Amino acid sequence: MQTRRALRFLLSYSLIGVAVAIAIVWLFPGVLVLPGEDQEVVTVRESGRDSAAGSEPAARRQGPVSYADAVEAAAPAVVNIFTATRVARRHPLYDDPLFRRFFGDREESRSPGRTQTNLGSGVIIGDQGHVLTSNHVIEGADAIQVSLNDGRARTARVVGTDPETDLAVLEIDLEDPPGITVGDSGELRVGDVVLAIGNPYGVGQTVTQGIVSATGRSHLGLTTFENFIQTDAAINPGNSGGALVNAHGELIGINTAIFSRSGGSHGIGFAIPAALARGVMESIIEKGRVIRGWAGVEIQDVTPSLAESFGLDTTEGVLIAGVMRGGPADEAGLAPGDVILSVDGERMTSSQEVLMRISDQEPGDTVTLTGLRDGERFQQELTVRERPAAEQLQQQR
Repeated sequence: MQTRRALRFLLSYSLIGVAVAIAIVWLFPGVLVLPGEDQEVVTVRESGRDSAAGSEPAARRQGPVSYADAVEAAAPAVVNIFTATRVARRHPLYDDPLFRRFFGDREESRSPGRTQTNLGSGVIIGDQGHVLTSNHVIEGADAIQVSLNDGRARTARVVGTDPETDLAVLEIDLEDPPGITVGDSGELRVGDVVLAIGNPYGVGQTVTQGIVSATGRSHLGLTTFENFIQTDAAINPGNSGGALVNAHGELIGINTAIFSRSGGSHGIGFAIPAALARGVMESIIEKGRVIRGWAGVEIQDVTPSLAESFGLDTTEGVLIAGVMRGGPADEAGLAPGDVILSVDGERMTSSQEVLMRISDQEPGDTVTLTGLRDGERFQQELTVRERPAAEQLQQQR
Protein backbone atom coordinates (compact mmCIF):
# COMPACT_ATOMS: atom_id res chain seq x y z
CA MET A 1 0.00 0.00 0.00
CA GLN A 2 2.76 2.38 0.88
CA THR A 3 4.70 1.40 -2.27
CA ARG A 4 1.69 2.18 -4.48
CA ARG A 5 1.25 5.57 -2.79
CA ALA A 6 4.92 6.47 -3.37
CA LEU A 7 4.74 5.55 -7.06
CA ARG A 8 1.64 7.67 -7.48
CA PHE A 9 3.46 10.63 -5.82
CA LEU A 10 6.50 10.34 -8.14
CA LEU A 11 4.35 9.95 -11.24
CA SER A 12 2.31 13.07 -10.47
CA TYR A 13 5.42 15.26 -10.06
CA SER A 14 6.98 13.79 -13.21
CA LEU A 15 3.90 14.76 -15.20
CA ILE A 16 4.06 18.28 -13.77
CA GLY A 17 7.75 18.55 -14.85
CA VAL A 18 6.99 17.39 -18.38
CA ALA A 19 4.14 19.90 -18.63
CA VAL A 20 6.42 22.76 -17.50
CA ALA A 21 9.12 21.71 -20.01
CA ILE A 22 6.61 21.61 -22.87
CA ALA A 23 5.35 25.07 -21.91
CA ILE A 24 8.88 26.53 -21.84
CA VAL A 25 9.75 25.05 -25.26
CA TRP A 26 6.48 26.32 -26.70
CA LEU A 27 6.86 29.85 -25.36
CA PHE A 28 10.67 30.16 -25.74
CA PRO A 29 11.77 27.98 -28.67
CA GLY A 30 15.27 29.53 -28.80
CA VAL A 31 16.13 28.12 -25.41
CA LEU A 32 16.34 24.51 -26.60
CA VAL A 33 19.41 23.65 -28.75
CA LEU A 34 19.45 20.12 -30.07
CA PRO A 35 22.71 18.23 -30.55
CA GLY A 36 24.25 18.84 -33.98
CA GLU A 37 22.50 22.19 -34.51
CA ASP A 38 24.65 25.32 -35.18
CA GLN A 39 24.23 27.78 -32.37
CA GLU A 40 24.48 31.49 -33.28
CA VAL A 41 27.16 33.24 -31.23
CA VAL A 42 27.02 37.05 -30.80
CA THR A 43 30.36 38.71 -30.10
CA VAL A 44 30.33 42.25 -28.72
CA ARG A 45 33.56 44.26 -29.17
CA GLU A 46 34.01 47.20 -26.87
CA SER A 47 35.22 50.38 -28.58
CA GLY A 48 38.96 50.99 -28.27
CA ARG A 49 39.71 47.85 -26.31
CA ASP A 50 42.24 45.19 -27.09
CA SER A 51 40.29 41.89 -27.13
CA ALA A 52 43.42 39.88 -26.31
CA ALA A 53 44.66 42.00 -23.46
CA GLY A 54 41.20 43.16 -22.40
CA SER A 55 42.40 46.72 -21.90
CA GLU A 56 41.92 50.00 -23.80
CA PRO A 57 44.99 51.50 -25.59
CA ALA A 58 46.80 54.04 -23.46
CA ALA A 59 46.32 56.95 -25.92
CA ARG A 60 42.55 56.43 -26.03
CA ARG A 61 42.27 55.70 -22.32
CA GLN A 62 44.22 58.75 -21.15
CA GLY A 63 43.18 61.32 -23.80
CA PRO A 64 44.70 64.80 -24.24
CA VAL A 65 44.97 65.73 -20.58
CA SER A 66 47.34 68.64 -21.27
CA TYR A 67 48.53 70.85 -24.12
CA ALA A 68 51.45 72.19 -22.10
CA ASP A 69 54.02 70.69 -24.50
CA ALA A 70 52.37 72.37 -27.48
CA VAL A 71 52.27 75.72 -25.69
CA GLU A 72 55.86 75.35 -24.55
CA ALA A 73 56.95 74.77 -28.15
CA ALA A 74 54.98 77.65 -29.70
CA ALA A 75 54.67 80.38 -27.06
CA PRO A 76 58.26 81.72 -27.18
CA ALA A 77 57.76 82.70 -30.85
CA VAL A 78 54.52 84.62 -30.20
CA VAL A 79 55.19 88.29 -29.46
CA ASN A 80 53.26 91.31 -28.21
CA ILE A 81 53.15 94.30 -30.56
CA PHE A 82 52.67 97.88 -29.39
CA THR A 83 52.29 100.75 -31.86
CA ALA A 84 52.17 104.52 -31.55
CA THR A 85 50.70 106.88 -34.12
CA ARG A 86 50.99 110.65 -34.02
CA VAL A 87 47.59 112.23 -34.60
CA ALA A 88 47.38 115.98 -35.10
CA ARG A 89 44.63 117.77 -33.27
CA ARG A 90 42.27 119.68 -35.48
CA HIS A 91 39.52 122.12 -34.80
CA PRO A 92 36.12 120.53 -35.49
CA LEU A 93 35.61 123.04 -38.34
CA TYR A 94 39.06 122.46 -39.87
CA ASP A 95 37.74 120.19 -42.64
CA ASP A 96 34.72 122.35 -43.44
CA PRO A 97 35.37 124.16 -46.77
CA LEU A 98 33.55 127.27 -45.49
CA PHE A 99 35.92 127.68 -42.54
CA ARG A 100 39.10 126.04 -43.87
CA ARG A 101 40.56 129.34 -45.14
CA PHE A 102 40.42 130.87 -41.65
CA PHE A 103 42.93 128.31 -40.33
CA GLY A 104 45.48 128.59 -43.09
CA ASP A 105 48.18 125.97 -43.78
CA ARG A 106 49.95 126.39 -40.43
CA GLU A 107 47.15 125.37 -38.09
CA GLU A 108 48.02 121.70 -38.18
CA SER A 109 51.75 122.27 -37.67
CA ARG A 110 51.11 124.48 -34.62
CA SER A 111 48.89 121.85 -33.01
CA PRO A 112 50.77 119.70 -30.48
CA GLY A 113 48.65 116.69 -31.47
CA ARG A 114 48.30 113.47 -29.53
CA THR A 115 49.65 109.94 -29.60
CA GLN A 116 47.29 107.10 -30.44
CA THR A 117 48.37 103.64 -29.29
CA ASN A 118 47.35 100.20 -30.45
CA LEU A 119 48.24 96.68 -29.50
CA GLY A 120 48.27 93.29 -31.14
CA SER A 121 50.29 90.13 -31.50
CA GLY A 122 52.74 88.59 -33.95
CA VAL A 123 54.66 85.42 -34.68
CA ILE A 124 58.40 85.07 -35.25
CA ILE A 125 59.04 82.88 -38.29
CA GLY A 126 62.50 81.77 -39.37
CA ASP A 127 65.88 82.69 -37.91
CA GLN A 128 66.23 86.15 -39.48
CA GLY A 129 64.00 88.00 -37.02
CA HIS A 130 60.95 88.27 -39.28
CA VAL A 131 57.63 88.76 -37.53
CA LEU A 132 54.32 87.98 -39.23
CA THR A 133 51.31 89.94 -38.01
CA SER A 134 48.03 91.51 -39.15
CA ASN A 135 48.26 94.59 -41.33
CA HIS A 136 45.56 96.41 -39.36
CA VAL A 137 47.70 96.10 -36.22
CA ILE A 138 50.55 98.22 -37.59
CA GLU A 139 48.84 100.20 -40.36
CA GLY A 140 49.81 103.89 -40.22
CA ALA A 141 51.99 103.42 -37.13
CA ASP A 142 54.90 105.80 -36.55
CA ALA A 143 56.63 103.51 -34.04
CA ILE A 144 56.37 99.75 -33.50
CA GLN A 145 57.74 97.84 -30.53
CA VAL A 146 57.88 94.06 -30.26
CA SER A 147 58.07 92.38 -26.84
CA LEU A 148 59.00 88.73 -26.43
CA ASN A 149 57.71 86.38 -23.78
CA ASP A 150 61.19 86.21 -22.22
CA GLY A 151 61.18 89.95 -21.50
CA ARG A 152 63.27 91.17 -24.44
CA ALA A 153 61.91 94.12 -26.43
CA ARG A 154 62.94 95.49 -29.82
CA THR A 155 61.94 98.28 -32.16
CA ALA A 156 60.59 96.83 -35.40
CA ARG A 157 60.63 98.08 -38.96
CA VAL A 158 58.07 97.27 -41.60
CA VAL A 159 59.39 95.03 -44.39
CA GLY A 160 56.14 95.08 -46.34
CA THR A 161 52.37 94.81 -46.11
CA ASP A 162 49.56 93.13 -48.01
CA PRO A 163 46.21 94.79 -47.21
CA GLU A 164 44.34 92.36 -49.47
CA THR A 165 45.06 89.53 -47.02
CA ASP A 166 45.48 91.79 -43.96
CA LEU A 167 49.06 90.60 -43.40
CA ALA A 168 52.26 92.46 -42.66
CA VAL A 169 55.90 91.46 -42.20
CA LEU A 170 58.13 93.16 -39.63
CA GLU A 171 61.82 92.73 -38.88
CA ILE A 172 63.59 92.96 -35.53
CA ASP A 173 67.28 92.80 -34.66
CA LEU A 174 67.47 89.82 -32.35
CA GLU A 175 70.05 87.15 -31.66
CA ASP A 176 68.75 83.58 -31.77
CA PRO A 177 65.08 84.44 -32.35
CA PRO A 178 62.74 81.69 -31.14
CA GLY A 179 61.09 80.73 -34.44
CA ILE A 180 57.93 78.64 -34.63
CA THR A 181 57.39 75.40 -36.56
CA VAL A 182 54.94 75.90 -39.43
CA GLY A 183 52.43 73.08 -39.86
CA ASP A 184 50.35 72.00 -42.83
CA SER A 185 47.12 74.00 -42.67
CA GLY A 186 45.81 72.07 -45.67
CA GLU A 187 45.42 68.95 -43.53
CA LEU A 188 43.15 70.59 -40.98
CA ARG A 189 39.83 68.92 -40.32
CA VAL A 190 36.74 70.24 -38.63
CA GLY A 191 36.96 69.11 -35.01
CA ASP A 192 40.76 69.33 -34.72
CA VAL A 193 41.93 70.88 -31.45
CA VAL A 194 43.59 74.30 -31.83
CA LEU A 195 45.14 76.81 -29.46
CA ALA A 196 45.09 80.60 -29.90
CA ILE A 197 48.10 82.41 -28.44
CA GLY A 198 48.22 86.20 -28.24
CA ASN A 199 47.91 89.33 -26.14
CA PRO A 200 44.19 90.01 -25.61
CA TYR A 201 43.39 93.44 -24.18
CA GLY A 202 47.10 93.87 -23.41
CA VAL A 203 46.96 91.65 -20.32
CA GLY A 204 49.95 89.61 -21.50
CA GLN A 205 50.45 86.38 -23.38
CA THR A 206 47.34 84.23 -23.09
CA VAL A 207 46.42 80.79 -24.42
CA THR A 208 42.86 79.75 -25.25
CA GLN A 209 41.71 76.37 -26.54
CA GLY A 210 39.01 75.29 -28.98
CA ILE A 211 38.46 73.34 -32.17
CA VAL A 212 38.39 74.03 -35.89
CA SER A 213 34.76 74.99 -36.49
CA ALA A 214 35.04 75.28 -40.29
CA THR A 215 37.61 75.70 -43.05
CA GLY A 216 37.55 77.67 -46.29
CA ARG A 217 35.32 80.44 -44.95
CA SER A 218 34.83 83.26 -47.48
CA HIS A 219 32.35 85.99 -48.44
CA LEU A 220 32.84 87.62 -45.03
CA GLY A 221 33.86 90.99 -46.43
CA LEU A 222 37.02 91.11 -44.31
CA THR A 223 39.66 90.94 -47.04
CA THR A 224 39.91 90.50 -50.79
CA PHE A 225 41.39 87.01 -50.58
CA GLU A 226 39.44 85.00 -48.04
CA ASN A 227 40.05 81.39 -47.10
CA PHE A 228 39.66 81.57 -43.35
CA ILE A 229 39.88 78.93 -40.66
CA GLN A 230 36.97 79.39 -38.27
CA THR A 231 37.50 78.45 -34.63
CA ASP A 232 35.68 78.71 -31.33
CA ALA A 233 38.93 79.31 -29.43
CA ALA A 234 38.45 82.63 -27.64
CA ILE A 235 39.94 85.45 -29.74
CA ASN A 236 39.66 89.01 -28.42
CA PRO A 237 41.02 92.45 -29.35
CA GLY A 238 44.80 92.21 -29.07
CA ASN A 239 44.88 88.65 -30.41
CA SER A 240 45.11 89.91 -34.00
CA GLY A 241 48.33 88.72 -35.61
CA GLY A 242 48.83 86.01 -33.01
CA ALA A 243 49.28 82.30 -33.57
CA LEU A 244 46.71 79.59 -34.05
CA VAL A 245 48.53 76.32 -33.42
CA ASN A 246 47.56 72.66 -33.47
CA ALA A 247 47.88 70.20 -30.60
CA HIS A 248 51.56 69.67 -31.51
CA GLY A 249 52.45 73.36 -31.23
CA GLU A 250 52.74 73.88 -35.01
CA LEU A 251 51.53 77.13 -36.56
CA ILE A 252 48.47 76.54 -38.71
CA GLY A 253 46.99 80.05 -38.84
CA ILE A 254 47.33 83.77 -38.07
CA ASN A 255 44.43 85.07 -35.97
CA THR A 256 42.88 88.05 -37.70
CA ALA A 257 39.25 88.74 -36.80
CA ILE A 258 36.27 87.92 -34.60
CA PHE A 259 32.55 88.00 -35.23
CA SER A 260 31.08 90.01 -32.39
CA ARG A 261 28.36 92.54 -31.70
CA SER A 262 29.90 93.64 -28.41
CA GLY A 263 33.64 93.54 -29.21
CA GLY A 264 34.22 90.42 -27.11
CA SER A 265 34.66 86.79 -28.10
CA HIS A 266 31.49 84.91 -29.01
CA GLY A 267 33.19 81.72 -30.12
CA ILE A 268 33.44 82.74 -33.78
CA GLY A 269 37.00 83.69 -34.69
CA PHE A 270 38.86 83.63 -37.99
CA ALA A 271 42.46 82.88 -38.85
CA ILE A 272 44.41 83.08 -42.10
CA PRO A 273 45.75 79.62 -43.03
CA ALA A 274 49.48 79.25 -42.47
CA ALA A 275 50.05 78.18 -46.09
CA LEU A 276 48.57 81.45 -47.40
CA ALA A 277 50.33 83.57 -44.77
CA ARG A 278 53.69 81.93 -45.43
CA GLY A 279 53.39 82.51 -49.18
CA VAL A 280 52.60 86.19 -48.62
CA MET A 281 55.52 86.58 -46.21
CA GLU A 282 58.03 84.92 -48.52
CA SER A 283 56.90 87.05 -51.46
CA ILE A 284 57.25 90.25 -49.44
CA ILE A 285 60.72 89.30 -48.17
CA GLU A 286 62.05 88.11 -51.53
CA LYS A 287 60.34 90.56 -53.92
CA GLY A 288 59.27 93.44 -51.75
CA ARG A 289 55.60 92.91 -52.58
CA VAL A 290 53.07 90.18 -53.24
CA ILE A 291 52.87 89.34 -56.94
CA ARG A 292 49.52 87.92 -58.04
CA GLY A 293 47.82 87.15 -61.28
CA TRP A 294 45.04 89.45 -62.51
CA ALA A 295 42.30 89.06 -65.10
CA GLY A 296 40.72 92.51 -64.92
CA VAL A 297 37.15 91.43 -64.23
CA GLU A 298 34.54 91.94 -61.56
CA ILE A 299 32.87 88.64 -60.78
CA GLN A 300 30.12 87.40 -58.50
CA ASP A 301 28.29 84.21 -57.70
CA VAL A 302 25.25 83.40 -59.81
CA THR A 303 22.13 83.71 -57.67
CA PRO A 304 18.65 82.70 -58.85
CA SER A 305 17.70 86.37 -59.26
CA LEU A 306 20.84 87.11 -61.31
CA ALA A 307 20.26 84.03 -63.42
CA GLU A 308 16.74 85.25 -64.17
CA SER A 309 17.85 88.79 -65.01
CA PHE A 310 20.56 87.56 -67.38
CA GLY A 311 18.34 84.92 -68.92
CA LEU A 312 20.41 81.99 -67.63
CA ASP A 313 18.94 78.53 -67.27
CA THR A 314 21.23 77.56 -64.38
CA THR A 315 23.01 79.02 -61.36
CA GLU A 316 26.21 77.13 -62.09
CA GLY A 317 29.44 79.02 -62.69
CA VAL A 318 30.54 82.59 -61.94
CA LEU A 319 29.07 85.68 -63.55
CA ILE A 320 31.27 88.39 -65.07
CA ALA A 321 29.65 91.59 -63.81
CA GLY A 322 32.23 93.99 -65.25
CA VAL A 323 35.32 94.09 -67.46
CA MET A 324 38.07 96.68 -66.98
CA ARG A 325 38.92 98.48 -70.19
CA GLY A 326 42.30 97.46 -71.55
CA GLY A 327 42.66 94.64 -69.04
CA PRO A 328 43.44 90.97 -69.78
CA ALA A 329 39.77 89.97 -69.93
CA ASP A 330 38.95 92.87 -72.25
CA GLU A 331 41.76 91.87 -74.61
CA ALA A 332 40.56 88.27 -74.48
CA GLY A 333 37.10 89.33 -75.66
CA LEU A 334 35.19 88.62 -72.47
CA ALA A 335 32.15 90.75 -71.71
CA PRO A 336 29.71 91.45 -68.88
CA GLY A 337 27.07 88.75 -68.73
CA ASP A 338 29.48 85.95 -69.62
CA VAL A 339 29.49 83.03 -67.18
CA ILE A 340 32.74 81.27 -66.33
CA LEU A 341 32.19 77.54 -65.85
CA SER A 342 35.78 76.29 -65.54
CA VAL A 343 39.40 77.44 -65.52
CA ASP A 344 41.89 75.10 -67.20
CA GLY A 345 39.28 72.37 -67.07
CA GLU A 346 38.62 72.72 -63.33
CA ARG A 347 35.01 73.49 -62.50
CA MET A 348 34.44 76.80 -60.70
CA THR A 349 31.58 77.00 -58.20
CA SER A 350 32.22 80.41 -56.60
CA SER A 351 33.74 83.78 -57.37
CA GLN A 352 36.30 83.20 -54.61
CA GLU A 353 37.54 80.07 -56.38
CA VAL A 354 38.05 81.99 -59.64
CA LEU A 355 39.79 84.85 -57.82
CA MET A 356 42.17 82.49 -56.00
CA ARG A 357 42.85 80.44 -59.12
CA ILE A 358 43.75 83.49 -61.22
CA SER A 359 45.79 85.12 -58.45
CA ASP A 360 47.91 81.98 -58.10
CA GLN A 361 49.09 82.38 -61.71
CA GLU A 362 52.34 84.10 -62.59
CA PRO A 363 52.07 87.23 -64.75
CA GLY A 364 52.36 86.10 -68.38
CA ASP A 365 50.75 82.71 -67.78
CA THR A 366 47.85 81.72 -70.03
CA VAL A 367 44.68 80.10 -68.72
CA THR A 368 41.81 78.56 -70.65
CA LEU A 369 38.34 79.70 -69.66
CA THR A 370 35.22 77.74 -70.51
CA GLY A 371 31.92 79.56 -70.20
CA LEU A 372 28.49 80.46 -71.45
CA ARG A 373 27.47 83.44 -73.57
CA ASP A 374 23.85 83.91 -74.61
CA GLY A 375 23.26 80.27 -73.76
CA GLU A 376 26.10 79.06 -76.00
CA ARG A 377 29.24 77.42 -74.65
CA PHE A 378 32.55 79.10 -75.52
CA GLN A 379 36.25 78.62 -74.76
CA GLN A 380 38.74 81.46 -74.56
CA GLU A 381 42.41 81.83 -73.61
CA LEU A 382 43.40 84.67 -71.30
CA THR A 383 46.91 85.94 -70.58
CA VAL A 384 47.28 86.90 -66.93
CA ARG A 385 48.96 90.14 -65.84
CA GLU A 386 50.28 91.26 -62.47
CA ARG A 387 47.53 92.42 -60.16
CA PRO A 388 47.78 96.19 -59.48
CA ALA A 389 47.89 97.50 -55.92
CA ALA A 390 44.57 97.87 -54.14
CA GLU A 391 44.77 101.67 -54.36
CA GLN A 392 45.23 101.55 -58.14
CA LEU A 393 42.30 99.18 -58.54
CA GLN A 394 40.09 101.55 -56.59
CA GLN A 395 41.09 104.43 -58.88
CA GLN A 396 40.37 102.36 -61.99
CA ARG A 397 36.88 101.63 -60.73
